[in-house]
Amino acid sequence: MSKNENLKVTGIYSKFWRITLVIVSMLLIFVGPTYVPYVLADLLKRGYFTSMGVGFGLFIIGLGFMLFLIKKKLITV
Repeated sequence: MSKNENLKVTGIYSKFWRITLVIVSMLLIFVGPTYVPYVLADLLKRGYFTSMGVGFGLFIIGLGFMLFLIKKKLITV
């Protein structure tokens, strides 16, 4: 096995890491703007705009992470 093939098996190109990274990015995209603002605003009694800002920030981070995964060819569209 060559060095590149070994890297693909053990690095971020392995199936385990590909699936894990996709799940993390999906959680940031979908859970970030929905449940995080609810927890911050209602349960932790933070301000509405603060909680919405954090949710929007997590959404943007999730989209950026998904674009990174697509550019690295970890996800094929």
